Amino acid sequence: MDCLFCKIVNGEINSYKIYEDDVVFAFLDINPDSAGHTLIIPKKHYLDLDDIDLDTLTHIMKVAKMLKLRIEEKLNCDGLTLIQNNGLVQEVKHFHLHLKPFYKIKKDKTLEEVYNLLK
Repeated sequence: MDCLFCKIVNGEINSYKIYEDDVVFAFLDINPDSAGHTLIIPKKHYLDLDDIDLDTLTHIMKVAKMLKLRIEEKLNCDGLTLIQNNGLVQEVKHFHLHLKPFYKIKKDKTLEEVYNLLK
């Protein structure tokens, strides 16, 4: 399988990992829409929302809730959006949940600066 996210999980591609457990891997998006833009992916390959089992989906949401609090605390965002794409709008064909912080005033931080705050 030639899946970008599977390669990240397997350590074949470096990432700015901010969380990992037996089920999921969370890392900063390398082309963020905002400072702290995070992706949560299951370690097992699932295509999309139709493919993923409910236990894994529930676990992803628990991790999203935990990371939301960390992002709010460490980055002082003014809001946060959760996005999960399917079909043609899904760029990488491996289930993933975006956590996109929102700021009233744009935060110009590098990936390294954000990573150091969130790790």
